[in-house]
Amino acid sequence: MKFAMCNEFCDKWPVEDALGLARDTGYEGVEIAPYTIAETVDQISLARRDAIREAAAKTGVEIIGLHWLLVGPKNVHMTTADAATRQRTQQYFLDLIRLCADLGGDRMVIGSPKQRNVEPGSTPEQAWARAVDLFRGLLPLAEEKGVVLCIEPLARTETDFITTVAQGVRMVDEIGHPNFQVHIDVKAMCDEGRPLDEIIRGAAGKVGHFHVNDANRNGPGWGDTDFGPIVKGVRAIGYDDYASVEVFDFQYDPRHIAQSSLDFLRRVFA
Repeated sequence: MKFAMCNEFCDKWPVEDALGLARDTGYEGVEIAPYTIAETVDQISLARRDAIREAAAKTGVEIIGLHWLLVGPKNVHMTTADAATRQRTQQYFLDLIRLCADLGGDRMVIGSPKQRNVEPGSTPEQAWARAVDLFRGLLPLAEEKGVVLCIEPLARTETDFITTVAQGVRMVDEIGHPNFQVHIDVKAMCDEGRPLDEIIRGAAGKVGHFHVNDANRNGPGWGDTDFGPIVKGVRAIGYDDYASVEVFDFQYDPRHIAQSSLDFLRRVFA
């Protein structure tokens, strides 16, 4: 298992400083939320992309990919009945794929609960079909750029569209492309009310990325979540890629978040 950290908990820090923190703490990778660089992708110049990639190379920390993808752009939605909005959203995802590759990343986490909720007047089945169509349109470029799109099941308190890992796996199976996988997230899986190792085993061979946190939305090991079944589950499916620390409470010092989370992960995965 390799460990990465998401950069947004380094609130308002330049990406270069987050890379430095990752290096100093002992992480191998950093996962970037694009909004921490600029409000929208088109505002991130090629020169800025090159500078970030060079900074990662100098620190020896890998930029592994992107998440929190739709924070910033307006009027985007994945499942809406409005075809123009879906087309605009698809184009934005294509731009994100290019950004991910420009930065050296190879995965993108598709979360964005508000931008995928089933809208009034649409059925869940209609929303599903629109999302599948949108994602399929991204896959030729994703394959070309070597980027895996990872659909993220989220808690029912956050969205009404893809709220279990099993639903994410169903979409992976329907799309049937190696560059479209499911993402597993500890906080979200805790909402399912099933044994965590059982949930993870159900995604065997289809997990593209893994976020580690606690059900309390803080870092791994900061709450009551039992990581024993989680470790058991990821080992059972042979997942040995990145586990990436994602937290939602930025009131703590980033150095403390990074170090305490990594110390805990090293213990439980030892």
